[in-house]
Amino acid sequence: MRVSAAARSNLYAASAPSQPTLKLGSSGASVKNLQQALANAGFSPGAADGQFGPKTAAAVKAFQSARGLVADGVVGPKTWAKLTAAPSGGATPTLKQGATGASVTNLQNRLAQHGFNPGAADGQFGPKTTAAVKAFQSAKGLVADGVVGPKTWAKLNAAAAPSAPGGSGPTLKQGYSGAPVTALQNRLNQLGFNAGAADGQFGPKTTAAVKAFQSSKGLVADGVVGPKTWSQLGITVGGTPTVPSNPGGAHGNSALANNARNVALSMGGYSSQGLCATGVSRAIQNTYGIKVWGNGNQIDDNLPRNKFKQVNLSLAEALKIPGLVLTWEKTSTRLGSIYGHTAITSGDGRSSYSDFVESNTLAAGGRSGFKVFMPI
Repeated sequence: MRVSAAARSNLYAASAPSQPTLKLGSSGASVKNLQQALANAGFSPGAADGQFGPKTAAAVKAFQSARGLVADGVVGPKTWAKLTAAPSGGATPTLKQGATGASVTNLQNRLAQHGFNPGAADGQFGPKTTAAVKAFQSAKGLVADGVVGPKTWAKLNAAAAPSAPGGSGPTLKQGYSGAPVTALQNRLNQLGFNAGAADGQFGPKTTAAVKAFQSSKGLVADGVVGPKTWSQLGITVGGTPTVPSNPGGAHGNSALANNARNVALSMGGYSSQGLCATGVSRAIQNTYGIKVWGNGNQIDDNLPRNKFKQVNLSLAEALKIPGLVLTWEKTSTRLGSIYGHTAITSGDGRSSYSDFVESNTLAAGGRSGFKVFMPI
């Protein structure tokens, strides 16, 4: 809801000195005035219904933070003063990259309310905010120049799209590929969630973007694009994705793959620390609650056979299935020639996790004594 600057000044000129302190649970005309003022400032308290609920509290805290106040959600004299002050340079000044201040914070909050990701609402109009503005402008049929002028403000100040705009598509997850994945990646990138190149390959970067999007929409952030995620994405996608082959009935465990990735990133990131067995053991313990001892070429003997069994797969086949345990008796490095190597597959057909993320396990030569174990 928008209230003109003149009307707002008239509304509060007489009443501001006697405005009561408001907080979660308050109700009445003063709360409705508060909600109107928050909406006019670019912060969304929900319907101006006179009920100070969680959404109004969140809008108050966001406003207080943007204005340098203690973000406690309690509307006292200082918060009222900021709400009733005439905005410098107008509430909706023309903004572009390099701009700073409260108006930029308002812009970032409005973009987020419409489902576009400008990054943190920090009052800094940087490249990420520019990308979100351009995506918003394009979606609204405006010239996508990244400059926020009257037409862009008008669209931003219109009611945000409902939380579930509608959309559908096939279930997608890491390891899938094809045209539906390309459409997903394009949409995520358009909304400001970086899925990487729209190459039709659902790899770790696309998974991370999906999880970030799901989290922003209050969905379970599992990285799987199902009906609820498609609905929030707001597009309808047809076609059938290519599903990773499953040779010989082999199957993995996505939870094990996800835990392995988290362990790898926490230990070495993308650089080996010489602790591959430690990384694999931690991932197994985090998934199954069991400890597996040994170095890289001992892990295979110590995997409990009631949890894992050896399967006959090539490295290329195994890498397409998430959550398989790989072991090598020897590698070409000095330590590897003694202790071997072990890792857990990501399922993207290329990478694996141990004490680090190995982006291209297929290209790692000089390894021998290869074995694959799948969860039972």
